[in-house]
Amino acid sequence: MKTIQIGNRTIGPGRPTFIIAEAGVNYNGSLALALEHIKRAAEAGADAIKFQVYDAAKLVTKKASRYWRVGDIKVKTQYEAFTKFKQLSADDYRRMSTYAKRLGVVLFATPFTLEAVDLLERVGVPVYKIAAADITYFPLLRKVAQTGKPIIVSAGAATAGEIEEAVDYIKSFDNDRIILLHCILSYPTAQHDVNLRMIDGMQRLFPEHPIGLSDHTFSHLTPALAVMRGALVVEKHFTIDKSLPDNPDHELGVDPDGLRSLVAAVRLAEVSLGEDRKQPVLAEVSARELARRSLTSLRRIPKGAKITAKMLIGKRPGTGIPCKFLDLIVGRRAAVDIPEDTTLTWDMV
Repeated sequence: MKTIQIGNRTIGPGRPTFIIAEAGVNYNGSLALALEHIKRAAEAGADAIKFQVYDAAKLVTKKASRYWRVGDIKVKTQYEAFTKFKQLSADDYRRMSTYAKRLGVVLFATPFTLEAVDLLERVGVPVYKIAAADITYFPLLRKVAQTGKPIIVSAGAATAGEIEEAVDYIKSFDNDRIILLHCILSYPTAQHDVNLRMIDGMQRLFPEHPIGLSDHTFSHLTPALAVMRGALVVEKHFTIDKSLPDNPDHELGVDPDGLRSLVAAVRLAEVSLGEDRKQPVLAEVSARELARRSLTSLRRIPKGAKITAKMLIGKRPGTGIPCKFLDLIVGRRAAVDIPEDTTLTWDMV
């Protein structure tokens, strides 16, 4: 598997999990609120913060029904939801990007239109995200691929064949810096629907590419569980205040405390994974010697005496003859006087 560089972060095996706080349009049309999201994401330990850039008129028809089950149930159409907020300008995003760099966070976005790619190129984002619903929108894939920048592709609701088609199409433009995210395109995603073992399947199908998770569950622990399945990138919707109105992602996302817990759980999962080859670790050395058992004399055994099983018992520590050699020791003679309750060593027999 190849490693992929995004800003000053490297994504690949043995590298820290790349944690994305998905702010979307949770800034509710306010630049000040967008900047606050960046600040709080950085404080919580996220590696990146991602926004969404779209034009509702070029994204959905006015009658397209909504498909999410969170947020304001009075909103019946996608168009109605997507027109609630004023989109930010390229200048706004430049200011946000500068602020994010100062805080050590990677800022990027999901473009939903071709024009959004042009805006983000003027900003100079280091990576692009393709939304799950756009994995078959090849004009957008082409435009993003031609930037030559890394591309994170969400695979929600996609078949293995559709993912392969998208990957091959992006590669046809000499761009193979592709990260694939397992995703369930259901808002919210129930835990019994998240199917984290699909990460294993994607790793088998696309061994060249880092695999991760775009999570839509309510639990902040799901990304850490994904890391235990091999996810190298995790993404979670993020809001600074779950009570903010007008956007379902406020309810779906984690708040700063939840993001902080998510980051801690992911880092705990990373530390817990360790090596895959079963062998004693350094921390077990003393236990191997002191907690295991050795053949031990139940009574005094005089020099020259024939050793019987009734003379022996297995006791800690394990610094002497291992108990697995009992049958080998029985029938031998003592080479020295062996006091009672003595750990037997090979030079004693």
